Amino acid sequence: MINYQKTTVTEYVNAFTDGKGFDVIFDTVGGNNLEKSFQAARLNGSIACIATGGNHDLTLMYSKGLSLHSVLMLIPLITGKGREHYGKILVEIKKLVEAGELKPLIHDKIFNWKDIAQAHTLVESGQQRGKVAITIE
Repeated sequence: MINYQKTTVTEYVNAFTDGKGFDVIFDTVGGNNLEKSFQAARLNGSIACIATGGNHDLTLMYSKGLSLHSVLMLIPLITGKGREHYGKILVEIKKLVEAGELKPLIHDKIFNWKDIAQAHTLVESGQQRGKVAITIE
């Protein structure tokens, strides 16, 4: 099994896109991961990030013709202003996922909240493929 935490961006892009890059990237991590997103995106791709704070070199973004959408969704949650707007956006994202037009990369095993220690162990091992999901059922 591949340790995705120790895999280079190039290796990851080759493994999942045959080296073409991802059409759309939704970066929930930010920091230096945003610049890795620039590397992983295809020419003229799009990146949406909810954590774009810090200093970033945008050279690769410009040279690949990428679109960057930076949204701090926490502000509407804290202030209550614009919360409905983001709720509508999330409903539209849900529709795209259900229609198969947006495919999040989620690890094969979905954990129950009672097994959260196993989920943490998996993430710490670097063996997960995509995001690790937890259910509350």
